[in-house]
Amino acid sequence: MMHSILIIGQSNMAGRGFLDTAEPLDNRGGLLNVLRNGRWMPMFRPVNFDRSFSGTCLAETFAMQYANEHTDVKVGIIPCADGGTTLDQWKEGEILFDHAVFQVKLAMRTSKLVAILWHQGEGDCREERYPLYLEKVTAIMTAFRTQLGAEVPIVVGGLGDFLKDRVENPELANYVHVNKALEKFAQVFPKTAFASAKGLTSNPDNLHFNHNSLMEFGKRYYSAFKTVEDKELWIETKDRPCDIKLTDMEKL
Repeated sequence: MMHSILIIGQSNMAGRGFLDTAEPLDNRGGLLNVLRNGRWMPMFRPVNFDRSFSGTCLAETFAMQYANEHTDVKVGIIPCADGGTTLDQWKEGEILFDHAVFQVKLAMRTSKLVAILWHQGEGDCREERYPLYLEKVTAIMTAFRTQLGAEVPIVVGGLGDFLKDRVENPELANYVHVNKALEKFAQVFPKTAFASAKGLTSNPDNLHFNHNSLMEFGKRYYSAFKTVEDKELWIETKDRPCDIKLTDMEKL
C-alpha cells in the first residue's frame, strides 16, 4: 500500500536547499517515493523539480517522519509546487490547480492520499493582495477537497521572519499579515493545522529557507499533521450545515 502526500505552493515548498552541501538523501531502500510521469519511483533530489536551481525540500523529512510511524506502508510525494506563484494562479480552473488535481488523481489509482502540504504567501505580500489572503486560500482548499473527493488533512506553513531583511523586495515585510491569515485559516478550516517557521533561517538571499531549516520545517509540518490526522471532518449536509462560511470569515 502506498500513502501519498500532495505538496503545493511556491518556491519554499518546492525547496531551494543547496544540494551540494546537503547530506545524501536516504529513500529507505525505496520506501520513500516520488511521482514521475504518473509512476512511483524511489525518491531522489530534487523532489520538486520546478526550476533548474531546485534543491532539497521539507517534504523529505515529512515523508521520513510519516514512514517512521506508518511502518506498514510506502510513502509517496506528489510534487506540484511552483516557484514565484500567487494565490490567483492557484485558484480553481487555473493551470496550477488543474495540474495538481490531475496528478493526484493519477496517484490515487495506486495510492491513498493522506495529506496536502501548502507553503505559499511571498507572492501575495503586496498591499493590495494580503488583505484577501484568507478568503482566497479558503476557496482554493475548499475546491481541492471537492475536486479530489478526499477528506484529507491540510497543513499550511508560516513564512520566514528573514523576509523582512530582503531589501530587494520591501513589500515582503508584509509577511506578518500573511502569517496571521494562515494561522486564522488553520483555526477555522476543518482538519487543518499550522506549522510555525519561527527561528528558521534562510539562504543568503533572505528569501528561501536553507537546507537545515527545511529539514526541521518538514518535521514541524509532520508534528502539525499529527494534530489533525485522525480528526473527523465536518461535512456539510442538509441536516447539518457547515458553520464555517466564506462570507463569515474575518478579513485580515
